[in-house]
Amino acid sequence: MDRKMANRKLIRLSQIKSKLAGENLEETDWVTFGVIVKKVTPQSSNNGRTFSIWRLNDLRDLNQCVSLFLFGDVHKEHWKTDQGTV
Repeated sequence: MDRKMANRKLIRLSQIKSKLAGENLEETDWVTFGVIVKKVTPQSSNNGRTFSIWRLNDLRDLNQCVSLFLFGDVHKEHWKTDQGTV
């Protein structure tokens, strides 16, 4: 993990909103981790394409979640991922 994180900044999922407001993260190599705390049943968009929505949390502040929308190949590959997965 130390090798993978070398020269990268860890930003907690619950801090992303405040970090985006105060820093230019586009110029930073950063990573975050999240746990799937809720999965919405796959849905169809207006054009008929299926997608998934996951709610992610860092388990530090349960009121701060990030919604992740999965489309296309990402949806097809990961829609069966279990709730609780990191």
